[in-house]
Amino acid sequence: MKTITIQIIETSIVLFCYLLSYFATKTIINNALKNTQLQRGRRKIMIKTINLLLSLTAIILLSAIWGLKQNEIAIFATSILTAFGIAFFAQWSLLSNITSGIILFFNHPLKIGDYIEVLDKDYPFSGEISDLTYFFIHLKTENDRIITIPNSLILQKSISVTEKVKG
Repeated sequence: MKTITIQIIETSIVLFCYLLSYFATKTIINNALKNTQLQRGRRKIMIKTINLLLSLTAIILLSAIWGLKQNEIAIFATSILTAFGIAFFAQWSLLSNITSGIILFFNHPLKIGDYIEVLDKDYPFSGEISDLTYFFIHLKTENDRIITIPNSLILQKSISVTEKVKG
């Protein structure tokens, strides 16, 4: 067989496995975590995170199939890890929002449906958490406006969390 034919077959296998695992992730996680105390919002974030890792794995495998050398893949991976390391310390970085999102997910009692108040003396605001993403927290205010707050800001400001929505 020609090299190109083998690469196309390997690429097809990787893409098939990626798509299969991508769609199976939601079902497997929801079934595995039904009896735990994790809220629906936390499961949603776990699914997003696992799908991101699956995507990165598929990209690395496809890069290897189509001719990237191991040292080039290693340089790429260490560059990504370095960027994440810098993001832990750089408050101005967009990557700091991703790492803040990970910290908020594992170490903070925020969940979708909570009512929070940001206790800022210059510009206080409050609302119900409608979505938690990699970069932002989406708050729905009492007058149905959506406010997006960077995850790193939530770690910097004092907030008050209420389990149930006021109203």
